[in-house]
Amino acid sequence: MKVGKYCAIKKGMKLKMETKFAIIGGDLRMIKLTKLLAKEKAIVYTYGLEQAEELKNEQNIKMCFTLNEAVQEVETIIGPTPFLTDGTNINTKFSKNQIPWQELIKKIQNKKLIAGSIKQEVQEMAKKNKIEVIDLMEQEELAILNAISTAEGAIEIVMQNTLKTIHRSNILILGFGRIGKVLAKKLEGLSAKVTCAVRKQEDFAWIKAYGYKETNINNLKENLAQYDIIINTVPHLILTTKNLKYVDKETIIIDLASKPGGADQKEIERLGLKFIWGLALPRKSSTSYDC
Repeated sequence: MKVGKYCAIKKGMKLKMETKFAIIGGDLRMIKLTKLLAKEKAIVYTYGLEQAEELKNEQNIKMCFTLNEAVQEVETIIGPTPFLTDGTNINTKFSKNQIPWQELIKKIQNKKLIAGSIKQEVQEMAKKNKIEVIDLMEQEELAILNAISTAEGAIEIVMQNTLKTIHRSNILILGFGRIGKVLAKKLEGLSAKVTCAVRKQEDFAWIKAYGYKETNINNLKENLAQYDIIINTVPHLILTTKNLKYVDKETIIIDLASKPGGADQKEIERLGLKFIWGLALPRKSSTSYDC
């Protein structure tokens, strides 16, 4: 399986014999990346992946017990996407260890950090420590591939959690960025009745050009009652108390936005609405892309 993150890294540098990398934390994508780099004859030091059984006893993969051991002999450090889980610690799905991002930054002065969705605060501290930062999610090619995996994951969630067919279902997509665009196209291909909610005039024009229905995201309220499925892609609070009271009890709400999300989850629970927070869908996708 070839993953988008690996393709982006491979295009950005030539992997030579005995090239060394450190991979810190991450999810299934990082495990696959580690194995692919090792297959290219790179030496890969890992930390925050000790629960990844498939990396153990593998040639060219060195599983480290401390952060310092993992980064001291390398010039390039690769982190996860998203880089952080809670604003403080690096994303570590296969570890019980917490890795504060500030600790990592202090240990990799004058080196290179590659990761995705790196917060501005991290980038500013990295700059002060003379660290070259490459945010993969700022690379359009990878961001689009990420959107495809997210859209496919969202459709899988819909299929698994409703007795209705997507065919002829009324589906509202909040936001029309990369994910919104890809998701609308795929849902239309399944004969769904797609409406996109936005606020910018430019987005309204594009929605009309694609042939979808449009609505104003700032004036949802009673309009929400007509939808079978509501999918949020906006990383800001959109589904507030004043909006959620109009949502039908049988409607499924899927939030694809990163933390803190775009829905008031306490109000959703109080109202007894159906809600799924689809975080990190690309890491769960088996979609394969050639480099």
